Amino acid sequence: MIQCEVCFRHCILKEGQRGFCGARICADGRVIPENYGRVTSIALDPIEKKPLKRFFPGSKIISVGSYGCNIRCPFCQNHEISWSQQAMTFRDRADTFTPEQIAALAQHYRSDGNIGAAFTYNEPLTGFEFVRDTAKLIHEAGMKNVLVTNGTAGLWVLEQLAPYIDAMNIDLKCFSEQVYRDVLGGDLKSVLDFISRAVQVCHVEITTLIVPQLNDHEEEIRQISQWISSLADSSGRVIGSEIPLHISRFFPRFRMTDRGATDVQHIYRLVDIAREQLKYVYTGNC
Repeated sequence: MIQCEVCFRHCILKEGQRGFCGARICADGRVIPENYGRVTSIALDPIEKKPLKRFFPGSKIISVGSYGCNIRCPFCQNHEISWSQQAMTFRDRADTFTPEQIAALAQHYRSDGNIGAAFTYNEPLTGFEFVRDTAKLIHEAGMKNVLVTNGTAGLWVLEQLAPYIDAMNIDLKCFSEQVYRDVLGGDLKSVLDFISRAVQVCHVEITTLIVPQLNDHEEEIRQISQWISSLADSSGRVIGSEIPLHISRFFPRFRMTDRGATDVQHIYRLVDIAREQLKYVYTGNC
């Protein structure tokens, strides 16, 4: 038996057993990323789709996804590759790429406006080793790396990636530990700690999806924007008011079809509230 240390779950695994994420497995007495180099999705996307509004706007980026995730959002739009049981089918269909191949692909599309690679679609930190190895090569080629994450990995994982990641979009799904635990299968403290450190090492933008009857209260957005505004850089200087926040509209998805899409006017109202504390607040899906 061996314990995985990548995220808050600390899965204890027997030989041949996968963790909750479906991406890490115990093999030869070690926990390794079974999804290393296994690519289920790849596309040349606008950088704004990550979403990043204040990082090389107008550029494009090669987006790469694997399989596996360590939380269970019932509204997940990529559940086929994120939720471990469904992801097993995609695991078997995934193509295998080396870090060198992804780095070469990123360079190939430079002439089309590509600035680097984004690790996204599933939760990339379940296979952070591939992110690290690939991002290092992309940096050596003079290009950029983006991470789109739920932010629930340990800080030691972030430190391994920090030299190579230029920007992140991190989900802050709500400001309730109970909702994170009971609805999303996550851990709020892990996310807050991850964001607090991430803003010290790279450009960070934050996304909050507004789900009716879950996190759509005005007071919650006030709490989120106030907390973001308090964040500081590595020197201790408070920079939080400059951190972009994306407030996105929910549409019924996957296992959460019991409610309608978020009212557009309500999104605009929440954006106005967030702007009381933050300089850059954007709508999403409106």
